[in-house]
Amino acid sequence: MALTMDPDERQTRQYECGCCNAPIERAWNFIHRDGDAHAVYFANSYHHRDQPHETWIDVILGTWGTGSTDDHVTFGCRVGPVEGNPQPAATLVQACMDGSGGDVHGVRLSREDGLTHPRLPEFWQVVDFVLANDPAVHRHLYG
Repeated sequence: MALTMDPDERQTRQYECGCCNAPIERAWNFIHRDGDAHAVYFANSYHHRDQPHETWIDVILGTWGTGSTDDHVTFGCRVGPVEGNPQPAATLVQACMDGSGGDVHGVRLSREDGLTHPRLPEFWQVVDFVLANDPAVHRHLYG
């Protein structure tokens, strides 16, 4: 299964953090698997003042281009520092914790539901792909 994304389709927007007024950079794009639309990700990279950098990623898996969101499911994770690890680590969390959830997200999974969901491995594949291939997310966490 080959994952790809078109860098020309990638979109970004900046917001201001409510807790410290630092910028939040949001990026989103389609992820394709073997040429077909497979997922959409939304990555919010927080530049908190006096706190570690972290990125919260929501991934919607489902069928695209049919006009229906009946099979859409959304997972969420936080990527950032964890105690005892020099590199950022990803932790499964409630999807759409930022309040952005809408109809397109389908079922927004809790951490507990996500841990047992059959599509969890697909979610982690997309997260790994985003961490390696979205330039702003990669730079924010590893740069």
